[in-house]
Amino acid sequence: MSTDTRKSGADPQGLLQALLNAPSPAPRLSEIGQVAEVADGIVIVTGLESALSDELLRFESGAQGIVLDLEPGRLGIVLLDSSDGVAVGTSVVRTHAVVSTAVGPGLLGRVVTALGNQQDGQGAIAAKVRRPVEAEAPKILDREAISRPLATGIKVVDAAVPVGLGQRQLVIGDRQTGKTSLAVDAILNQKNTDVICIYCAIGQRGDAVAKVIGAITQGGMMDRTIILSAGDEDPAGLAYIAPYSALTMAEHFAGHGRDVLVVLDDLTHHARSYRELSLLLRRPPGREAFPGDIFYIHARLLERAGQFTEAVGGGSITVLPVVETQAENLSAYIPTNLISITDGQIYLSPRLVRKNQFPAVDLGVSVSRVGGKAQSKAFRSVAGNLRVTLSQFEELEDFARFGTRLDDATRARLTRGAAVRASLRQAERDPLSAIEQLTVLVTAMDGQFDHLSEADTVKVMSELRTAATQELDDIAKAIAENEPFEEDARARMAALGQQARAKLEVRDGANP
Repeated sequence: MSTDTRKSGADPQGLLQALLNAPSPAPRLSEIGQVAEVADGIVIVTGLESALSDELLRFESGAQGIVLDLEPGRLGIVLLDSSDGVAVGTSVVRTHAVVSTAVGPGLLGRVVTALGNQQDGQGAIAAKVRRPVEAEAPKILDREAISRPLATGIKVVDAAVPVGLGQRQLVIGDRQTGKTSLAVDAILNQKNTDVICIYCAIGQRGDAVAKVIGAITQGGMMDRTIILSAGDEDPAGLAYIAPYSALTMAEHFAGHGRDVLVVLDDLTHHARSYRELSLLLRRPPGREAFPGDIFYIHARLLERAGQFTEAVGGGSITVLPVVETQAENLSAYIPTNLISITDGQIYLSPRLVRKNQFPAVDLGVSVSRVGGKAQSKAFRSVAGNLRVTLSQFEELEDFARFGTRLDDATRARLTRGAAVRASLRQAERDPLSAIEQLTVLVTAMDGQFDHLSEADTVKVMSELRTAATQELDDIAKAIAENEPFEEDARARMAALGQQARAKLEVRDGANP
């Protein structure tokens, strides 16, 4: 017996007997399955009879996968990692957990994966909290009416297709019509607000995501933005869960009373990823080879947005899902599904792109079903005739192509319509404040842009923006407080337009 044992008075026999009499720990059962088949992004597993739907499994190689199909004697697994090392006969175990992602302020300013892991090489993410990517949509009693506007800084949107905080507004159009640009400009316009932004890139090329990151960084919004990327080189499973992860990150902030803007770019790639996985799992194809539950896949995602009551945090989640059409076909399967799920759509027309009209928003097809209730009184007063003026102009423009002789009144309406449409042109990455937008629109509706060339219209608008910012501070405050738009304010804006045009004429006279 050692000296220390004798000094402490410990009895080795007693300790040994105590250990023998102690209750044995409960046995822990661990199911181990085997890989039966491996395909592109999916795995068929056998031997896990008790696995649950949407449960996370771990393979011998360290890769993870989600249980998507439950069939007698076999499971259909969607891989979240590379299939390297996942071979037939290798083992797979249950984790007794669902797939989750990191949430919290530590994600702001970072580029992350759908699982919340860093992707920008700036070290580990400082986020200790994780939440399941799938969550039940808030109940009706936990929601409030949409009553606050989300300013995008884009004239044609804020005036004619307004978006409210908590709204789901679809951005739809053919390739290369400016859908991503419009969404990024909406993010940049939140620089002077406290809105948190999440840009979720689904199936995008790496260079396209890099351009978005560069624009957001240059615009000074990166510190309040999360970039979530599931690129075209990543497994289809990551593209499938990416938008759900984005909404989970948004729900964390909304639960703490914050307003969040989520851009899902785009859900066409998301639907294709899910179709790919479903067909590999031998699910029966339906219309356009999409599985029958594709509507539910998107509906349960977008239903998580809204304006919430104080009882559940009081925040809001605004979603701008992007969807791509082919040859202006709005009646395709996925576009019609999403149009029916969302609260309106902003349609970007290739016809307007060919006319060099950017942003190419077609007001004849675009609509906002709830944003008008959140629109400020000033915008509602000014933009009331905007849609009518442009729709009448487009009808006359089509009619005038036949070479018909036009009377003076019709010619004047054509001139005014062309001027108003020109006033809606706006450069990328150049969002406008409310006072700048309203001054330009009032001046255009007043006829100050009539008979001006495109270059001269740009010069007058630039002059107007500077003058409005410097001279209309009191009107800007009234607009911010949602006060009625007085005729005096309209007259002062029109007067600024006359001064800007007079300056242009003086310059043109001095430089013939």
